[in-house]
Amino acid sequence: MAACTPQPAPVARIRARGVVRFVTLNSPTSFYHGAQGEEGFEFQLASRFAQEMGVKLLMYPVADVRALQAELAAGRADIAAAQLTTDSGWARVGEASAPYDQIQQLIVYRKGKPRPRDMLQIESSRLAVRAGSPQEKILERQRKTVAPKLKWISTAPSAADPLEDVAGGQADYALEDSREFSFSRHLYPDIDVGFALPESRPAQWIVRRGASDLLQRVNQFFASLSRSGEVAALARETSGDSRPFEYEESRVFRDHVVERLPRYQPWFAEAAKQTGIDWRLLAAIGYQESKWNPSASSEDGALGLMMLTPDTAAAMGIQDRADPRENILAGARYFAAVRAMIPDRIPEPDRTCLALAAYNVGFGHLEDARIIAQTRSLNADSWVDVREELPLLAQERWYTRVKHGYARGWEPVQFVDRVKSFLTLLEWQPGENAAAAAVDPKPPAASEALK
Repeated sequence: MAACTPQPAPVARIRARGVVRFVTLNSPTSFYHGAQGEEGFEFQLASRFAQEMGVKLLMYPVADVRALQAELAAGRADIAAAQLTTDSGWARVGEASAPYDQIQQLIVYRKGKPRPRDMLQIESSRLAVRAGSPQEKILERQRKTVAPKLKWISTAPSAADPLEDVAGGQADYALEDSREFSFSRHLYPDIDVGFALPESRPAQWIVRRGASDLLQRVNQFFASLSRSGEVAALARETSGDSRPFEYEESRVFRDHVVERLPRYQPWFAEAAKQTGIDWRLLAAIGYQESKWNPSASSEDGALGLMMLTPDTAAAMGIQDRADPRENILAGARYFAAVRAMIPDRIPEPDRTCLALAAYNVGFGHLEDARIIAQTRSLNADSWVDVREELPLLAQERWYTRVKHGYARGWEPVQFVDRVKSFLTLLEWQPGENAAAAAVDPKPPAASEALK
């Protein structure tokens, strides 16, 4: 009799349980853990979808595409979301949504070499592509229709990135998603775009089989976002170019020192007394985060002069992130807490540099980079060595080996460099030594710590 009882439709079951379950991949274009929590294009889309359904989001990563398919087949996940393109393998376990994005496909090459212009020009060259990827299927179609002599080197997922093959001279060219290239270009500065293929790749969610009403809801969701332009805007915001570091001239910084800093300097000084951290170092962090703009905000929900997320603000005990004094004091306490996690045995300047990197990328990712340094027979307590390893957290063959997965590892390196530059400029301000002494007769030696 129980078997004859009609089962609720999938959408009704999701609402009854109060959670929609997404399975994804740990990758720069889908889902990863940042310093302030989960990030990634697919995570942002899934969050909006869950909010629209009025339920909570459960999003978890698995190892590879086969594991994604297994989660759908077993009914443990409702939707697979990882910049996917449907094929016969996906058709066995789920139904594809309408495409929500068309991802441009790029032929890339090493700078200094002749720039390729079309497929016929490269059909007899060494072309690298990830084995079993949508790009390999695109090349198969290109060989049938455009370049009959086209051949390529299939790079296994556990081997080097195709772009690394190009950078190292093992391949002449590689085929890469434009979204993935927006991240990997930071790792391989000698790689450039030759041309884009006329065929783009559709990105889709895969809904588990038998959930037609959920598929309909997904398609309505994407149709609405596409009409409003939100999908395209979110794609730009979550790309590897979404948080560029601005290289201001010292003149602009000096203008801000005169026009903005006097209002906030007393609160930086108050924070210094509470935490024992030089107010100038705290001010340098604040300038890198917001340019001392109390109204600054970011796409990931950070707000205020020290760019605090709601979770960080709550953990530091403040109610109003828009209040610049509260924001500064909480940001200083947060940095002090991160710095306290760095082992006491590590001397300066390494300890403060490592703390700044952890403040930017998260302590877990910093520890992953230090572990990589150890495996490569480098000094995990040395900032000089660890800064060389942090960008490896954006390379698949490294971030799949560490606990916390993918990170935009080039950003903490840039962050530390920028904060150090701003600190130096603050120390160079006329009469700064006397001003520092007036704030605290024995201020912490921030300049020595970071030299």
